Amino acid sequence: MALDATIKGQLQQYLQMLREPIILAESLDSSDGAKEMHELLTEIASMSDKVTLTQENDVRKPSFAVKRGEAHSRADQPIGIRFAGVPLGHEFTSLVLALLHTGGHPMKLEQDKIDQIAAIEGEFHFETYVSLSCHNCPDVVQAMNMMAVINPNITHVMVEGGLYQDEIKEKDIMSVPTIFLNDDMFGAGRMELDEILPKIDTGALAKEAEKLNKKEPFDVLIIGGGPAGAAAAIYAARKGIRTGIVAERFGGQVMDTLAIENFISVKETEGPKLVAALEEHVKTYDVDIMPLQKATSLKKGDLLEVGLENGGRLQSKVVIAATGARWRKLGVPGEAEYQNKGVAYCPHCDGPLFKGKHVAVIGGGNSGVEAAIDLAGIVGHVTIFQRDSALKADAVLQNKLRSLSNVTIIVNAQTTEITGANGKVNQLIYKDSTTGETKTVDLEGVFIQIGLVPNTDWLQGSGVALSQYNEIEIDRHGATNVAGIFAAGDVTTIPYKQIIIAMGEGSKAALGAFDYLIRQ
Repeated sequence: MALDATIKGQLQQYLQMLREPIILAESLDSSDGAKEMHELLTEIASMSDKVTLTQENDVRKPSFAVKRGEAHSRADQPIGIRFAGVPLGHEFTSLVLALLHTGGHPMKLEQDKIDQIAAIEGEFHFETYVSLSCHNCPDVVQAMNMMAVINPNITHVMVEGGLYQDEIKEKDIMSVPTIFLNDDMFGAGRMELDEILPKIDTGALAKEAEKLNKKEPFDVLIIGGGPAGAAAAIYAARKGIRTGIVAERFGGQVMDTLAIENFISVKETEGPKLVAALEEHVKTYDVDIMPLQKATSLKKGDLLEVGLENGGRLQSKVVIAATGARWRKLGVPGEAEYQNKGVAYCPHCDGPLFKGKHVAVIGGGNSGVEAAIDLAGIVGHVTIFQRDSALKADAVLQNKLRSLSNVTIIVNAQTTEITGANGKVNQLIYKDSTTGETKTVDLEGVFIQIGLVPNTDWLQGSGVALSQYNEIEIDRHGATNVAGIFAAGDVTTIPYKQIIIAMGEGSKAALGAFDYLIRQ
C-alpha cells in the first residue's frame, strides 16, 4: 500500500533520526494483508539507507520483525519485536517508535527505569492482541516494545485481531488490548510501563512506595489526572507553591472518548489527543507528577495524609480530590463473569472484534446511542435496550440511529441477566416492564453505556461529606466540609459532567486552595 503524502513526509523525517542500521525481516504468505505489508515495508526501506528489508520464515504470516543491523554497535544483542499485522491507524506511532528505538534513537524514559528493565531476569515472551481502531492499545504495544529493545530476555509481538481471527477465536479474546505472557493470560485493557513492570519485577512496588514515602510534604496535592486534576495542577503551580499530582490514569474517562466536538475553541478532537495535550501542559510547570498511583485513604492530622495502594504515604497542607468517575455497572448475573468475554464498555476499542456479529447496547442516553451508531458500521446488527419508555439521547442522535437499517430499538426493557456458553456471551435476558414478560435475545456482545459512578471509595472514613449519590459536596470555592480538603470535576455534586466544566472547576478549586493557604 502507498502511504499518503502527509504520512510519508512525517516518516521520512523520523527515519533521519536513525543513528544505526536496522533490518525489517518480513514473513509473508499470499494474502492481501501480506501484499499490503510488503508494500509498506518496501516504501519504508526506500526512505533510508539505514533500513534493509529481508525475508524470513516465521510461524505468523504475514508479520515482520524489527532487528538491529549487522553494523549496529549492539548487533550481538538481539531485539524481539514483531508486528503481526500492518501497524497503521493508532499503531502507526508504535511502528515509528520501534524503528527509532531499534536504530539507537534515545527513549523518553528515565535512566533508572531503563536500568530497572535491563536488570530483569527470566524469559518473558509477550503477545498483545490489538485492533487498529483501539486508542488504548498503543500504550501497551509501545511499552512492551521498549522493554524488548532494552532487555534481550523480553520479546513482544503485536497481533492485529482483525487479521488473525483464528487466534482471536482460539483464545476467546473479546476485548483489546489483551496481553499474554509465555502463553498465559497476563492482562487486559490499557496498561502503561509503570503498571507492567511491577508484575514482572519482584519488589518494584515496595521500592516505589519507599520512594514516595521520602517525598517532602506538598502545599497542594491533587488526586486525579483528568481535566479537573490537570487544570488544578496548572493553576496551583502558577502560584509558585509546591504542587503534586497523583494520577491512577492520566486523562481518566477522557481517554475513552473519541469524538469531542463541544470543547470551546476546538472544533473537534479526540480524547487521547486532548489528554496528551493536557499532560504536556502540566509538565511545563513545576509539578511532581506521580502516575499510576491509586489513592486508598485520606486522613487529617497536622497535615493531610493520602495512603496509596502500593503502601506509600504522601502528606500535604491541602488536598484537591479530582478522582472523576468510572463506568456504571449493570449489576446483573453474568456481567462480571463475561467481562472481556463479550461484555464491554468501550465500543471504540472492542467494536472491531465483533465484526458481522449481533451485539447489544444497554442505555439510551447520548453515550448509548452514540455507541450504537458507531457499532452499526462494524457489526452485523445492534439492538439497543432502554429501561425507560423512550430514548434519552439528543434528537439529532436519535434521528441518525433510526435511519440505520441494522439497528433495533427496544424500550421498557430491564436487563436481568447476561448468559454465556463456552466462556463467552451468547444471550441477554430482559423483562418487559409493561407486560412483565421475560424475553431472551441471542447475541454475542453486550456494550454497557448507563452512566458513571463517582470514585469516592478512598474517602470513606475521611469525614468528607458525600451526597446520596456518593458525590463530594462542595461550596462555591470548591471546598468540602473538612478544612484543607477541596474537590473538583465529575467526582463532585456539580450538575453537568462535561470536560470544559471540569477544567473550570479544577481551576476554581486550586484558587480556593491557594486562598485557604494564605489565610492560614
